[in-house]
Amino acid sequence: MINKLTIIGLGLMGGSLAKALKAQTAVGEVVATGRRAESLERGLQLGVIDSYTLDMAEAVAGADVVVIATPTLVAEKVMVELAPLLTPDMIVTDVASVKGNIQRAAERIFGEVPANFVLGHPIAGSEQSGVEASSVDLFLDHRVILTPLENTASEAVALIRAMWESCGAEVLCMDVAEHDAVLAATSHLPHVLAYTLVDALAQNGAAADIFKFAAGGFRDFTRIASSDPTMWHDIALANREAILQGIDSFSAHLALVRKAIEEGDGEAIFASFDRAKRARDEHFLGQYLSRQKKSPSS
Repeated sequence: MINKLTIIGLGLMGGSLAKALKAQTAVGEVVATGRRAESLERGLQLGVIDSYTLDMAEAVAGADVVVIATPTLVAEKVMVELAPLLTPDMIVTDVASVKGNIQRAAERIFGEVPANFVLGHPIAGSEQSGVEASSVDLFLDHRVILTPLENTASEAVALIRAMWESCGAEVLCMDVAEHDAVLAATSHLPHVLAYTLVDALAQNGAAADIFKFAAGGFRDFTRIASSDPTMWHDIALANREAILQGIDSFSAHLALVRKAIEEGDGEAIFASFDRAKRARDEHFLGQYLSRQKKSPSS
């Protein structure tokens, strides 16, 4: 039971966390703070939070857990403001998609990452944004990755793990660098590709017809290009080295497929497509079967 939870930056992630914890009666009071009174007021109207304030000190006073739920690059500014307010009894965590830059920022601001600061990242989301898009089930059957450091207090990790598990999430621990490399390949690069494809087609002279006759495959692949550009702009800059490696690797592989198509090498084309199909089917079938085993109704 978290007596008081403070959310800094009330949007999709923070709002969904509040909803899920309230649904499980795992939190007593939820207070939010941020830069925009309008979104905080909307969260109050929707019953997502119990109260809000634009004063950071007032918001975090007496909080058991403080969740930094802002875009990645904004989180550093939040930590600067939070630093003089941090107490030994206050556990801080975040939801940023890139952990390396959060770790480095915390080291600059605090001298070292505080023992009661648990770096975290829920692997869940939506192309929708804002507190209005928050969902009680956003984290259900999704993974949350925690990246504790050597000095991170075990009690703090245990509480943050329990918080996410009460939302229905599976919690894993991972090294910071490993997390950022994995997410660059599985999330950040796909978003870069989706944004770039839509942008390239939108500037095509035949863009109107292209989008008019786009089929389901195009909609499915480019759905994530409707995500919040500010958030993904921050992620692209925060995890640039890992994303650049991913772009270079993908570009080299795409060049091989282009060469096979240019040369009419059907065997190479089929081999590439077949490997991709089998890899995806095996991975997602395994995930599906795992969820079925956990489900009481299976």
